[in-house]
Amino acid sequence: MLDLLDRILDRLEECIICVLIAAATCITFVAVVHRYGASNSVGLANWANAHGLTWLGDAADGVYVSLASLHLSWAQELATYMFVWMAKFGAALGVRTGIHVGVDVFVKQLSPEARKPVIMFALACGALFTGIIGTLGAIYVYELDGDQVSPELEWPSWMIYLCIPLGSYLMCFRFLQVMWRYQYSGYVPHQAHGIEYQGQPPAPTVAPTVAPTVPPLAEPAQ
Repeated sequence: MLDLLDRILDRLEECIICVLIAAATCITFVAVVHRYGASNSVGLANWANAHGLTWLGDAADGVYVSLASLHLSWAQELATYMFVWMAKFGAALGVRTGIHVGVDVFVKQLSPEARKPVIMFALACGALFTGIIGTLGAIYVYELDGDQVSPELEWPSWMIYLCIPLGSYLMCFRFLQVMWRYQYSGYVPHQAHGIEYQGQPPAPTVAPTVAPTVPPLAEPAQ
């Protein structure tokens, strides 16, 4: 049951990150095309009218009118909020997969017996830090004015800043999860150059069984 809930949380975490980064990228692309399309169409219309290309000037004016009727002033704000949410949940994903930057030169010089408490202490510090940030973020969201809204979207501010406690508490949970798995398995997730994601201990290799060879029976002498 716990393994099922863990897999559901993993997939939900990954889906949220993928949807946020894909949507933010599309919104940013549309906003950039809209902004430069509207400004360049004006310049194209002026150039075309100056050179007697009235048909091109009319087409450029039509493009400008069409783009100017679309109000995308909220696009940059929404994309910013999406990237912030994606970063908070992505940090938790980084703890689970071991892709955060870490300096382990000193740890690798230690013996396996001395290395384990150092790694456990580092993971505990990460869990403590993210837990404190999540608690402070929750207090900050709770104390926000309910009437305070964002400039363009006019969304409640508590809804936007909710990513701080949610992402930090999820990151804290991932640190505790890695600690528990490292305590009982001795493996910590990590990624490095030429090394794929390793979050579970490798499966034991079983030597192939070889059937004993039976020497052929000698034929009786004639």
